[in-house]
Amino acid sequence: MTKKERYQYVITYFSENAPNAETELLYDNPFQLLVAVILSAQCTDKRVNMTTPAIFQKFPSEKELALATFEELFPLVRSISYPNNKAKHLIGMAKMLVDEFGGKVPMTVAELIRLPGVGRKTANVITSVIDNQPNMAVDTHVFRVSNRIGLTSNSKTPLQTELELIQHFPKELIHKAHHWLILHGRYICVARSPKCEVCGISEACKYFKKEHTKN
Repeated sequence: MTKKERYQYVITYFSENAPNAETELLYDNPFQLLVAVILSAQCTDKRVNMTTPAIFQKFPSEKELALATFEELFPLVRSISYPNNKAKHLIGMAKMLVDEFGGKVPMTVAELIRLPGVGRKTANVITSVIDNQPNMAVDTHVFRVSNRIGLTSNSKTPLQTELELIQHFPKELIHKAHHWLILHGRYICVARSPKCEVCGISEACKYFKKEHTKN
């Protein structure tokens, strides 16, 4: 199977079986999604969704969060990984939104990565989820799944993976393909003992072919 055929197989499968794939983070507006994505670094979406309601109740917008003290915010993010840094990042992010962006979440990767706690992956998530921009956020799931299936050619870094995926997925599907790969990695193509027996794309998967044909 050529790489082009592999991509087409994956696109056809997910288009039919996960046409409405979307983020599992809960949010009502771009500000809330930005907070949630910053908190989700090296933390599960489930834990983040348990944490954000209290934050949004006390700090419903960037204006309130910008005025928050570390002592006020920290107890609300204590259960999240790296709570000290993330509390500081959230307050700094809110202050910059108010001071430099008119209280609105910017919609370019270049502007977003200026915000505290926001790297390329987070910026790609925000722009693709909110604005359907053709940006591919590469987390551990996307990185692992892409290499296993054979969508990427032994990419060594998230950026290499991002650029290769963007090159081969149709532009109009990139924002959706991001969720296809994340969710597939979260529930099927897990890090240890991938569930190949229930995988719908095993026929196109290099990992499956290698493991299945072992003597």
